[in-house]
Amino acid sequence: MRVLFLAMVTFAAQGASLDQTFKEGATNYYSGDYPAASETFRQAAALQPASGTLQNLGNAEWQRGQAGLAILAWEQALWLDPLNRSAHGNLRFARKVAQLEAPELTWYEVVSTWLPADWWGWIAGASLWLAVGMVLMPGILRRPKAAWQQAVAALGLAVFLLSIPAHVGVYTRSRLGFVLEKNTPLRLTPTTEAEAITQLAAGDPARLKRIRGNFVLVQTSRSVGWLEKRRFGLICSGY
Repeated sequence: MRVLFLAMVTFAAQGASLDQTFKEGATNYYSGDYPAASETFRQAAALQPASGTLQNLGNAEWQRGQAGLAILAWEQALWLDPLNRSAHGNLRFARKVAQLEAPELTWYEVVSTWLPADWWGWIAGASLWLAVGMVLMPGILRRPKAAWQQAVAALGLAVFLLSIPAHVGVYTRSRLGFVLEKNTPLRLTPTTEAEAITQLAAGDPARLKRIRGNFVLVQTSRSVGWLEKRRFGLICSGY
């Protein structure tokens, strides 16, 4: 009981801290102190990642002129909630203003954007067990298989099969990231002295291929090369 009580107190304290941090961020934003708002919203997102918090973080970053960080935050907001219309609208506006391209997604990555990324695991597990249960239940109960049980089993199997490409899409999309700073050099080799292939703009999309020390190998729509790790952010988590 003492452990449970301490856990409840800790959870309540974290919730109060999150609320306070979020309110502080909103106050800073509406007062025009965008750097402070960005910092507090980032702290709130670290305490508990939420689409709304990341949406506000993106707004603050955009207002202080950090297009790369803003686009990353809005993309992360959509990773958690694909139905966040404000994040969709902000991304369209930002990319139009900055003349940036949106990430190119495969068909199974598009499927994975229909629902929050972590939902697909629950859907796959529930649909598979539903299909298996409908197949096995008549035998366990020693009753003839009814038409409705066959229909439910077929539906469960169909949903499970649909979730497989979505799972693949979630994984491949998790390797998607965005350039955080403007005029970021894309280099031939993972060294600061290496020749630059091209300059990337803040907010440009790229796919992570591998990591070597303080550099990441990425693939853009035009070329492959190395970026400094600190200048690149993944859509779903740090690395």
